[in-house]
Amino acid sequence: MKTILAITSAAVALVASPAAAQDRTGDVQIKLMGTAVLPDGEIDEVTVDAVGLPADLDTRANDNVIPKVSIEYFVTNNVSFETIVGITQHDVDTVSGFPAGTELVSDAQLIPATITAKYHFDAGGIKPYIGAGPAYFLWVSDEPGAATIPLGVTDTDLSDEFGFALQAGVDIPVGDSGFGFTLDAKRYFVDTTARWFAGDTLVIETEHNLDPWLLSAGVSYRF
Repeated sequence: MKTILAITSAAVALVASPAAAQDRTGDVQIKLMGTAVLPDGEIDEVTVDAVGLPADLDTRANDNVIPKVSIEYFVTNNVSFETIVGITQHDVDTVSGFPAGTELVSDAQLIPATITAKYHFDAGGIKPYIGAGPAYFLWVSDEPGAATIPLGVTDTDLSDEFGFALQAGVDIPVGDSGFGFTLDAKRYFVDTTARWFAGDTLVIETEHNLDPWLLSAGVSYRF
């Protein structure tokens, strides 16, 4: 009986020790990544038109590549919460209705404030994850596009909006020092209202689907 108990205890210890060694509860992980921001920007609806826009007018926001920092806290071994720090800049150009590339909004700078809850899977040497959470798109500046200024436009405004993000990726540890590589993809579902003013008069108002992809790759450090 003592022999059986000893063998059982040894087996439990062998099974439990790897889990304890890899327990991440309370860990913080910092990621520094290069991120491709790939928005849509198409017009969903024209709500104000005082200038006679073409019926087939549509737009697109240009892509951008930015540095991004992610900060992640593990509340359990497999569950974490992550937020991101970064700012991206875009122009909004026409794709139809006017000559392609006609600039309607210039140098629109956006902070895509995001918090996601993530679930991590153990898959041998790599750790894939999925996540989801709310986002708030905060436009910190925007300017009238070059094509709108001759029409008398003096100001442009893009509305701040709440949205939602889905996320998937993989962490690839390098040794036991806490360093690693990471790949991450986020898809946002969020709109914005664009307004063009001539003085104090609203002359154009359009609803746009932004719905960007954020595709990232970089390095991580867990401690």
